[in-house]
Formats: sequence, C-alpha cells, structure tokens
Amino acid sequence: MMEENVISKQDKRKKLFAQILKFGVVGGLSFVIDFVITLGVSALCRAFGMDVAGAATVGGLFGFCISLVFNYFMSMKFVFERRDDLDRKKEFAIFALLSAIGLGINELILYFGVIACNAAAPWAVKSYPSAVTAAVKMFATGVVMVYNFISRKMTLEKKKDK
Repeated sequence: MMEENVISKQDKRKKLFAQILKFGVVGGLSFVIDFVITLGVSALCRAFGMDVAGAATVGGLFGFCISLVFNYFMSMKFVFERRDDLDRKKEFAIFALLSAIGLGINELILYFGVIACNAAAPWAVKSYPSAVTAAVKMFATGVVMVYNFISRKMTLEKKKDK
C-alpha cells in the first residue's frame, strides 16, 4: 500500500512536470507572438508621437489579444485536459476572463515599469525605448506566466478522481 502511494506521488509529479514543460512551450510560442507584436505596435505608436509608456501599453494590448487566441487553442489541445462539464464557448470565456486578468497585470507592470525606469534612468528610456519596453515586458511575462498556469489549472482542467 505504501509503495502504491509513493509511485502515485511520483507519477503525479512527473505528469505535473511534463504539463509545466508543455505549458512552457505553448507559452513560449505565445510570448514570441505577443512580444513581436508588442514591440512593433509600440514602435509604430511612438512614430506617431505617443509617449513610450502609452505606446508600450497599446502595443501590449495588441500583442496580448492576438497571442490569446493562439494560446487558447494550443493550451486546450496540448496542455490541459478538458473538463466534460464545460462547452467550448464557456471554456473560452473562462480562459479569456482569466487571461484578461493576466492582461491587467501585464499592462500595469508595463506602464508602471516604464515609468519606474524613466524615474531611475530617463536617458535609457529616451535613448533605448524599445530595449526598456522589452526588458519590462520580459519581467511582466514571467509574473503573468505563473498566474496563468495556476489559474487555468484550477479552473479549466478536468479534476482527477482520487
């Protein structure tokens, strides 16, 4: 009996580790999509006269929305086991709501992160706005990634029978 519990715990850890790795791959691809679009749109916004913090925020919104759709399909296909009691529309609505909360966290970190960088090193923001936006975006992504995994696992994944 004791050996079965040990094996069961080891299997659970292995499965969780594999799931985290798959989540990382899907998240990494989503990040690339989000990152490229964030930087491209923010550069375009700056070219039209928007300040760096505002441009980073607008770029982040566009990057998020496009990568959200990709992330949903890939996550539900490869990372999480679908719940039987959720139809796809409800599932996507929950995924989008959880992601919108992640977007809020992302946008707050982007905006206030650029503001903080400007307070600490205004020359860097003025001389290297894309580099500052990229650095803050990477930090924001790390924070939101942890939130996304935990929130999606708790709400969207099928619960295993004990």
